[in-house]
Amino acid sequence: MCSVCRSGPYDRDMTTTTAPERPIPLISSDHPRRETYLRWAMELTALPTVAGREGRPAAWIKEWAEARDDIALRTDEHFNIELRFAGVDPNDADARPICFTAHLDHPAFVVASVGSASDLLLEFRGGVMAPYFEDARITLHVGDRAIGGTLTGKVYAPKGDKDAGNPAPHPEGTGPASPEGTSGVFPVYACELDEAGGASAGDVVTWELPAPEIIDDEFGGILHTNACDDLAAAAAALAAFEELRLARAAGAPVGDVRLIFTRAEEIGFVGAIGACKGGLMPMGSRVIALENSRSFPADSPIHGGPIVRVGDRVSIFTPELTSAISEVAKSIAGQDSMPRATEGAPGAGWKWQRKLMAGGACEASVFCRLGYTATCVCLPLGNYHNMADLAAVQAGTNETRPRVGREYIGVDDYLGMIDLLAACGLGLPETPSFAERVEKLWDERKFVLGEG
Repeated sequence: MCSVCRSGPYDRDMTTTTAPERPIPLISSDHPRRETYLRWAMELTALPTVAGREGRPAAWIKEWAEARDDIALRTDEHFNIELRFAGVDPNDADARPICFTAHLDHPAFVVASVGSASDLLLEFRGGVMAPYFEDARITLHVGDRAIGGTLTGKVYAPKGDKDAGNPAPHPEGTGPASPEGTSGVFPVYACELDEAGGASAGDVVTWELPAPEIIDDEFGGILHTNACDDLAAAAAALAAFEELRLARAAGAPVGDVRLIFTRAEEIGFVGAIGACKGGLMPMGSRVIALENSRSFPADSPIHGGPIVRVGDRVSIFTPELTSAISEVAKSIAGQDSMPRATEGAPGAGWKWQRKLMAGGACEASVFCRLGYTATCVCLPLGNYHNMADLAAVQAGTNETRPRVGREYIGVDDYLGMIDLLAACGLGLPETPSFAERVEKLWDERKFVLGEG
């Protein structure tokens, strides 16, 4: 972009409503609820979940909402969840709410069939490279019990599966044969439990991973946990909503802000599509999808702050909404995410990033495609989809066998996301379209063309 378009005075002139002064103290500083919000993240991200079987995090959120009489909850026909402030009419056709969305699933297994008390067939729902499944340890969740086991091989790969080592038979004209009791849509793995587990079809099976913990470092700590993607963002949304709820109770002018928790994102955004088609997401919404996106150290580092995501590998999001959130982030930080050529180096205060994040796709692309004003805020994520040492495995330079590991995020990034969402909930600035900016530039500065 030209230097004129990026000039400070031009940006100020073209912002019709500036980002509000923020009366809520920053969570990333010495805040009385800081430890509470970290605990929420640790609890939510430890819950077993998978596309189609998101009952545990959904129950956690419902219990959270039921403890607050000024929060209203509803679910749609697809069991997506909406939280809003009591008294807000969810059926107002003219509503223009700010909707923070996060999905409740994470790549994991579902028990497809039980061959014996300890032999299972598991469908995997999500995206993980094939080498990570070899002899991998897993955990079956039956009620409150956690039972260990080991994958013993892949027995079925659906059409289009990238694993060339598909051992399943191919009856003439039919493609791979799906084992009885499985859907035929997802890859299937055999599993042997360490002990008879009483498993049933539909039970959730996750990777075997250590308990969540925060490991201190020089930047304020790293949260290592089972499923940051996307339960850490769900926790941040709840924390920001709590800040807005308390501010609203104290008389702050908090508008129509809603949380929408979707299902089955990891298998094709089907919960988000259902929320739109069924009307849970009002057409006039300004949708801020929340994600955890793979961190690239040189470009989108952990501890670099929450990321205002301009697009993904599928599309570019609504520019005006992205710009509005960027204005809010700048108002908190006191500076842009990256200094311009006419500015000095950024300070050491509150940090944020503005990035494309083309390593994957997110629900914001779906919302944009279905006609909504939408963009994304995400956390830079390590061990994406639990794939440890992923860059080396992709490059074939890993020196040890690929193994799953806990995902991880920066504590400061998580708290910074809460700060940013709460500030957005207090009011997003209205930003003009780029077409309007072009016309204003023309009207204001075309006189220089006559000087030659």
